[in-house]
Amino acid sequence: MPLYRRVPKLKHFTLINPKSFTVLNVSALNDIKAGSTVNLDSLVKDGIVTSPKSPLKILGNGELKAKLTVQAAAFTASARAKIEAAGGTCEVLD
Repeated sequence: MPLYRRVPKLKHFTLINPKSFTVLNVSALNDIKAGSTVNLDSLVKDGIVTSPKSPLKILGNGELKAKLTVQAAAFTASARAKIEAAGGTCEVLD
């Protein structure tokens, strides 16, 4: 039997150290008072995030009406554009 038939076929390579995030959409930030700073600790205190096991990542689903300073580990491009269009700022934490 030829070698290429004897060797097992690899379907995909698994990530050794995958990144996991606590994700939150921009629409969930509308309940927060305008002008405040939003980070993972403040979201847990307000009850918006219930299990903060990973760093925060902001996704761009929905609309934002309040001017906020958002501190997160990662932002999607659409989330960053919506936050800055509302007059807020995005700060990336390490």
